[in-house]
Amino acid sequence: MKLLRYGEAGQERPGLLGADGRIRDLSGVVADISGEVLSRAGRERLASLDVASLPVVPDGVRIGPCVGNVGNFVAVGLNYIDHALETNTPIPEEPVLFNKVTSCISGPNDPVFLLKDSKKTDWEVEIAFVIGEPAYNVSEKDALSVIAGFCVCHDVSEREFQTERGGQWTKGKSGPTFGPLGPWLVTPEEVGDVQNLGLWLDVNGKRMQTGSTSKMIFSIAHLVSYITRFMKLMPGDVVTTGTPPGVGLGMKPPVFLSAGDVVELGVDGLGSQRQVITAFQQA
Repeated sequence: MKLLRYGEAGQERPGLLGADGRIRDLSGVVADISGEVLSRAGRERLASLDVASLPVVPDGVRIGPCVGNVGNFVAVGLNYIDHALETNTPIPEEPVLFNKVTSCISGPNDPVFLLKDSKKTDWEVEIAFVIGEPAYNVSEKDALSVIAGFCVCHDVSEREFQTERGGQWTKGKSGPTFGPLGPWLVTPEEVGDVQNLGLWLDVNGKRMQTGSTSKMIFSIAHLVSYITRFMKLMPGDVVTTGTPPGVGLGMKPPVFLSAGDVVELGVDGLGSQRQVITAFQQA
């Protein structure tokens, strides 16, 4: 299944993408794509629906972030060897974890707003997973069973704020609109081998990133098991898993985003995103 949320920001309704490419409204079945709806039982209920009987959503609606009411947004850094090398960072022996605050989450095609006084805003295409079952001390062999689905994530990053201003990475990763998710939350049975998916990202029509989840240092199953040694993940929590090489910071000289730039990105089978980079606006 491809689950989604559509409508005005903050007023999104739950939906499902039918085999015919039309969005079907789920608001008569569930309140949102969040929480217990993402459990195995919740997904089985949705999978049993007669999709053709659901109301069709008019074309052209805004697509929102594919999961609502996210409690925790965990991110993994430096999870592709070539990305670690291009940023002159040691290859990690254990996963590098940080948080993106949940207020950064936005729709896949919403504008990305630069932060005030920002000079080094960068791009990162990633695959994220969304938790469907409470997960604590999960073994690696059971790890994929707690995942509700996978989606495209753009881990927008302000590099000066991330690495040159002291403290932790979070403050360079959490600006409003710095976490586009979607368009779809694709359930595991439809994704297939999640460790063999291509990723790509273009800036102004020029290919910047090309990668594959087969090149991850730490697999998604390992990440679930590792992260849940330290914290309990809950249904609706999002984990984004790192980016392949080709970020602006790694170029010689570095290249960063400016207002008016257009970023397009995607992951095989999970859909694509398109964002216009926009000057700072007071939220």
